[in-house]
Amino acid sequence: MTSYAPRDPKTDRLLTPENSVFAIIDYQSTQINSIESMNRYQLVNNIVATAKLLQAFHVPVILSTVNVASGRNQDTIAPLKDVLGDTPSYDRTAINAWEDREFNEAITATNRRNIIMAALWTEACLTFPALDAMAEGYEVYPVVDAVGGTSLAAHEAALRRIEQAGAHPTSFSQLACELQRDWNRTETVPAFLENMIAAGKFLKL
Repeated sequence: MTSYAPRDPKTDRLLTPENSVFAIIDYQSTQINSIESMNRYQLVNNIVATAKLLQAFHVPVILSTVNVASGRNQDTIAPLKDVLGDTPSYDRTAINAWEDREFNEAITATNRRNIIMAALWTEACLTFPALDAMAEGYEVYPVVDAVGGTSLAAHEAALRRIEQAGAHPTSFSQLACELQRDWNRTETVPAFLENMIAAGKFLKL
């Protein structure tokens, strides 16, 4: 039972806390309430668990909202905001977050080429920045069970479109296992288990 030494976390072909950034886009009440591709309670549960997980692994988080400053929309939902604490939030008017200068510069400043991405809706606020980021050489990993669309058909079509363009769909549990990688890395095991239970992947016995 001898594990190899950890690979270089910055050049590893798999996702690591050191080679990734997490983009969270538009988890606001208007968007949540319009989701029809999955149960909304589970959607909120999954994005909160994903945010907690990535914070535990010290993955930088870039948070964005749309139309809060204009008064047309409310801020990030409270359960997610509570987890993210003082994480800066980049408000914008563009549907495509990649076309917002502050958001774009925040991603660029991390100097990480793997973007773990979650956004509402799948067919717009996930698809458009994913396509643009990949066109600029980034690898994009949409968390499929933490995103949603206005219909199941719209959600699935959007995921197919970005996958055909080169995106790498992942799930909460796959992401958790990819970041943990080895049970000998005991520092993050408690957070791994806590968030797997929170997302309903494990039963708390």
